[in-house]
Amino acid sequence: MNKKIISTLTIFMALGITGGLFNKIVNANTVINTPVYKTAAATAQKKPVKNTKTTTPSQYGKVITTTSLHIVDNPSRYLNKTVKMQATFDKFSTLGLDYKKALRESDKYIGILIQRDDVIDHNIPLSEMKLFLTKELAEKHIDLDTGDKIEIIATEFSTALGDPWLDVKDIKIIKKAKTDKEEKTN
Repeated sequence: MNKKIISTLTIFMALGITGGLFNKIVNANTVINTPVYKTAAATAQKKPVKNTKTTTPSQYGKVITTTSLHIVDNPSRYLNKTVKMQATFDKFSTLGLDYKKALRESDKYIGILIQRDDVIDHNIPLSEMKLFLTKELAEKHIDLDTGDKIEIIATEFSTALGDPWLDVKDIKIIKKAKTDKEEKTN
């Protein structure tokens, strides 16, 4: 890679800019043939992509079952809609709190990060998706560990910065990650 692309990449990483804009700049200047990470799409056999489907649980009204990556790719499609998705919990976070255009105040809310579904050999947070829980709901799930498989029901309330911003209504733990004690005995 030439120095111009490396410096552009460094600036984008420092600013947290990812995705399409960087790809357009890289593709305009050079072609990169080696992937950085193995993705699920690259290593999996050709399988049809699951489409979203609508279900109707009584407690939340109309809920769209989808994936986190589909929401990130189409944030305006889910604006003011309730979605259900499965994900891998990464960590609690303050990312996006107190941002005026999609305000969730840090004294009432905490954010969570989930891991990217399309990267299989690294734990990379899906920072493009902003997920917020009330502090009361977060206290009920304080036992969440990195790697836990969870089901999230949330309502997208904003598409500020071109990203989905969601209020989490419910979290259900599907499968706990292995604890240190379990790893030592196996």
